Amino acid sequence: MSSPALSRDRITALPVHEAPTQPGAPRSPRPTQPVIHRIIAHFRYDLLRADVWWSPEMFALAGVPDGAAEASTELLLQHLHPEDRGRALRAITEACTAARPFSVRSRLVRPGSGQRAIVLIGEPETDPDGHVVAVHCLAVDLTDCPEPEKVPDRTAALEAEVGQMRAAMASRAAIEQAKGILMLLTSCSDTVAFELLAHISSHTHRKVRDVAESITESASGRVQLPDDVRAIIRDACPPRRSRR
Repeated sequence: MSSPALSRDRITALPVHEAPTQPGAPRSPRPTQPVIHRIIAHFRYDLLRADVWWSPEMFALAGVPDGAAEASTELLLQHLHPEDRGRALRAITEACTAARPFSVRSRLVRPGSGQRAIVLIGEPETDPDGHVVAVHCLAVDLTDCPEPEKVPDRTAALEAEVGQMRAAMASRAAIEQAKGILMLLTSCSDTVAFELLAHISSHTHRKVRDVAESITESASGRVQLPDDVRAIIRDACPPRRSRR
């Protein structure tokens, strides 16, 4: 399966601020601490289309000109350190086949520019029957981040950040599935389906993600839909035509 292209987040830098000076006063020297640049790149495996997508940031992170090569697992492994390829491949394979999320530290080798320290994060998306339909992934460049021994709590901060990213990806997947179910039930558009989710969330005092998960789990037959959620969805569904 050719790998889906990764969508890259914008490169963000922590700005260095200078204290204001009076006209004619000599400028104070800039602080010596380095400016931190971090790239967060996206990539996705679409199992229904047997396709892989990389964002432009993912191509930049790998040092490959955008469009110069087709996004694929092979291209990713080619740019990983040889010692890291097996671990990354196992994580991706288990995500695609067994719906297992992953978070893997690795080293990216770029031609002529040395190694980059990265973490690969993957969150599977499943259909109501539990089959994996896509895996949403991130590649986070940690090369310019302070070393853990220099900042003792940096490891914990990075773990918390990874957890937040995975939670956001899982929430997005659940919401997309619930929107699809509502679109089938109510014959509405994508936008209206999300508005209905927000409406249910507001009137039942539940988070949108919790509402989405209850809808998808009910559709798969694992749990029963809560009464208040069912009532709102029933009111939103078009009346059935009577058979003559």
